[in-house]
Amino acid sequence: MGRIAVAVIMILWILPLSLLVDYIVPDPYMDEIFHIPQAQQYCRGNFKSWDPMITTPPGLYHLSLVYVVFPGLLCTRAVSSFSDLCCTAILRSTNGALAVICSILVYDIFIHLKPALGERRATLYTLVLAFYPIHWFFTFLYYTDVASVMSVLAMYLACLKRHYWFSALLGGLAILIRQTNVVWMLFVASIGAINYTAVLNGKDHWKLDSPTISTGQNGGLTDKINILVAPNLKKRKVTSSDKAVGVSVSEKSACSSIHPSGLLGEFLDIFLRLWCLKWRILVDFAPFLVVLLAFVAFVLWNGGVVLGAKEAHVVSPHFAQIMYFGLVSAAAMAPVHFSLEQAVVLCRSLWKNKLLGFFQVFVVLAAGFISVHFFSIVHPYLLADNRHYPFYIWRKVIKAHWSMKYLLVPLYAYSWLSIFCILGKVQKKIWVLLFFLACAAVLIPAPLIEFRYYTIPFYFMALHSMIDEDRSWVQMGIIYFAVNIFTMMMFLYRPFHWDHEPGIQRFIW
Repeated sequence: MGRIAVAVIMILWILPLSLLVDYIVPDPYMDEIFHIPQAQQYCRGNFKSWDPMITTPPGLYHLSLVYVVFPGLLCTRAVSSFSDLCCTAILRSTNGALAVICSILVYDIFIHLKPALGERRATLYTLVLAFYPIHWFFTFLYYTDVASVMSVLAMYLACLKRHYWFSALLGGLAILIRQTNVVWMLFVASIGAINYTAVLNGKDHWKLDSPTISTGQNGGLTDKINILVAPNLKKRKVTSSDKAVGVSVSEKSACSSIHPSGLLGEFLDIFLRLWCLKWRILVDFAPFLVVLLAFVAFVLWNGGVVLGAKEAHVVSPHFAQIMYFGLVSAAAMAPVHFSLEQAVVLCRSLWKNKLLGFFQVFVVLAAGFISVHFFSIVHPYLLADNRHYPFYIWRKVIKAHWSMKYLLVPLYAYSWLSIFCILGKVQKKIWVLLFFLACAAVLIPAPLIEFRYYTIPFYFMALHSMIDEDRSWVQMGIIYFAVNIFTMMMFLYRPFHWDHEPGIQRFIW
């Protein structure tokens, strides 16, 4: 078991399904009608051509060129021209290859965060996340999603391993694939800087000694919190990492920890340690700043974040989007979040400090009601395009009755409180806060409800929840498998036609 096992298993199911999709849907579909011709222009060496309907940068097309070049150089005699290799099937297979790399990265992150997990369990958890329905579905189409997830995870893993310059380079690649990844670059850099200061206390970073959260006999969460060894964790085991970063004894004594309690205490502790190491951090993390400044310069030059179709992607205060993400992501881990045991754990944690617990529930509920009442945006694409599942969820659930959007608020609130509860058991409060702010920065400005936007924050959430009960992961895997079978069957074998437009239409996320 391990990386090789993950790669082999991924290839064994990606290859036949890719062939099936290419056989039944040989022509570009949905956004592929923009991405594939653009990539083919690049294959012809026409780098000045650009489709004004494409909103994202050309990072995916450059990755496809790299992917096609090496086999292409070996097969140039078998084809009339190199550009012939950039057919729909080959370009789609780019995402298949990236999905394999993505899974290997997930495996390495699991092992890095928790060495005691073991290869077999890390392989199981990795394969379950590889079947996450939205990520899995777009593995077989030429969209930017898989490449975006891969680049962000690669950036994160490099930062965890303290390869900060390489991590910043990967951050630039992630932004070149999708602009909103600048937020995740800032999130990764922030977490990396916090980890950097852990050497002041002589502690290694981001590793767990033993299982942190396990589920009880009925699949719920129990309070089994063991010794953790990470600066973002509440209890840590001392290891030698000073030499790796080069912090002197005098620096450590001058910037000793204040043993924080609560969010404010954590913030002050981290701020003091960051200040003590400001010059070292400035040097090591300067590449992230360079990438950020380059992105800001691009936005000023471009007149906005998106490249094309700007009128359909206007930044809007879509606060309800963050509520939708909480529910969708909690539902994606339903065996963990929507169990009786987790509900009991959540209630007990709120009951420990009744005043604070009441205040938290009130704030989340109030934010939910305000968001869905004043900041629930209905994009024209959502109402007009019945090929997407959010179209039916909006019409059949949220708009089933005027009161439904309000009745769902307690469910949104529970989802976020459960996410905070589980993450808070193993992560510092500042980590949870940064994660929420990153989610908000990515999702709130997006006027269109697209579950594809939820994939990266979901992966961060799943990787750091540290759920160690194999049964929960198996249950999640079964749910993912069933959803994937349904969505792929609908996509391939339930086509339909529009009266106002020729061609075959298919259901898609």
